[in-house]
Amino acid sequence: MSEKFHDELKALRGEFIEYGEFAADMLKDAFRALKDGDTDLAESVLQRKTHLAELSDHFDERLLTLIALYQPMAKDLRVIACTLKMNDALFRIGRYGKDIAMLVPEFAASGHLGRMLNLPYMAEMVFSMVDDTLRAYEQRDIAPIATFSERDDCVDDLRYSVFREGVTYMMENPKNIERCMDYVMVARYLERCGDHCCTMAEKVHYMVTGERIEIR
Repeated sequence: MSEKFHDELKALRGEFIEYGEFAADMLKDAFRALKDGDTDLAESVLQRKTHLAELSDHFDERLLTLIALYQPMAKDLRVIACTLKMNDALFRIGRYGKDIAMLVPEFAASGHLGRMLNLPYMAEMVFSMVDDTLRAYEQRDIAPIATFSERDDCVDDLRYSVFREGVTYMMENPKNIERCMDYVMVARYLERCGDHCCTMAEKVHYMVTGERIEIR
């Protein structure tokens, strides 16, 4: 494989990490805006959605062009295949950030119930999974994703915990129904982000080792 190909692939991987951090920041900033009732921060997240889509399309095009021009094999092809899958997953994670940001004005006006149920803890779990996925990809090291199965189970349990606590609040006072339904929706968004992290981790594992695994 030509030196030019490897130079292009190396440069692309560096830029792709920046894109991943951009998508992750959309999710993190959206949740922080929700927690703090910060409508300005929420609006800034909403304004990033167009650039997110542009970046996703940009990387799709560049990766497919590399395949067409150089017809890579073996490990080089695994890197490109992994990056294509991660591109889709990171785009979805950024979009979930946009979805959470859309809920902020409502909570900024009405306030939160208790400590937002278990959502802050659940969000931190998911944020760490996104960060560790990007680190594993950047460093070609599977150590950061070694415990993803257990961490995903924890995220799933927290989702059901949010649902149960939300039902309790709704039974106590019907005025809590709308906010609790939104909490349950946010928990669903975070749970899906955790699933996307597991999918990316599977691809990174294959990229690094050549071995396919399934993270349940």
